Amino acid sequence: MSSSNRVPITSSELANLWMTYQDKTMIMRFLEYFLEHVEQEETRKILQSYYERAAESVEFVISIFQQEGAVIPAGFTENDVNKGAPKLFDYMYDVMYLHMMSKLGTALYALYSTMSYRQDIRQFFRRLTTEAQEAYDQATNVLLEAGVLSRSPYVSMPKEVEFVREKNYMTGLNWFSNERSLNTIEISLIHNAIETNLTGMQLMIGFAQVAHDQQVRNHFVKGMELSKKVETSLGEFLRQDYIEPPATHAGKATNSTVAPFSDKLMMYNTSLLTTFGLGSNALGGAFSLRTDLPAKMALLTKDIFDFAKQGGIIMIKNGWMEKPPQVEDRNQLIKR
Repeated sequence: MSSSNRVPITSSELANLWMTYQDKTMIMRFLEYFLEHVEQEETRKILQSYYERAAESVEFVISIFQQEGAVIPAGFTENDVNKGAPKLFDYMYDVMYLHMMSKLGTALYALYSTMSYRQDIRQFFRRLTTEAQEAYDQATNVLLEAGVLSRSPYVSMPKEVEFVREKNYMTGLNWFSNERSLNTIEISLIHNAIETNLTGMQLMIGFAQVAHDQQVRNHFVKGMELSKKVETSLGEFLRQDYIEPPATHAGKATNSTVAPFSDKLMMYNTSLLTTFGLGSNALGGAFSLRTDLPAKMALLTKDIFDFAKQGGIIMIKNGWMEKPPQVEDRNQLIKR
């Protein structure tokens, strides 16, 4: 064992390894289901490769926890996937899902690597970041070749360096004035948010069709409506500049009502995507220099936060929210 491995893991390393275990055991269940129904051999290879790497990651986390004397998290098991269930999503959704989740993974694991200190754990998260980026590249290529992924709009290339001199640069677009149109940074953030919500909306539709618990089903319906609201609200900014928002004809939910996943698994996946949405909206608002766009994103962020809070209440009520590791209760220490 190297000297780095003899150093106890820190609280941030423990937290991020714990989160990774949750995320990887979750995505393994989805990949098991998708692999049952995959039709394209190229897609099968991509999904199988990512599944095997996820399994290796889970084993790494287990080995670290065993070395540290920490309990292995519950995560998600074969009991959370209903093998043999009919297809819940049609053409290309498996790749669209991986495309969406690899975006999330790239951001998360890069962040986790900057919060790690032990060399083996830093290397682990660096590897996960690379794996997520590779999965994103592979999924993007497949989706582009199939014509189901919309590229962000093309614009004229800048011919000279310019600096902002207009006092009204940070104001929004007004049809009756000469205020500016969107810049490319703002377009990219809007396009990414809409692209992710299109995939998320179909996920919510499918989940709503198959959830067992009525409250859970209603929550997914709200998630579907929220994704649609984000798509239409942000899409309007593009339409004002005569830019069509991204759209796709693939990856729709089928009419199946047989649940391929447990309500617990679907709620966790929804919670994870909702948290990612909160972060994306905050990023979009921070990098926009138009006052109207951050204002709209702030309103959407409140809706997303309320949705996330309601999801947490449902998960706690049903005993589905696994408690992360925490410091020992000081009150209990005093009583000893």
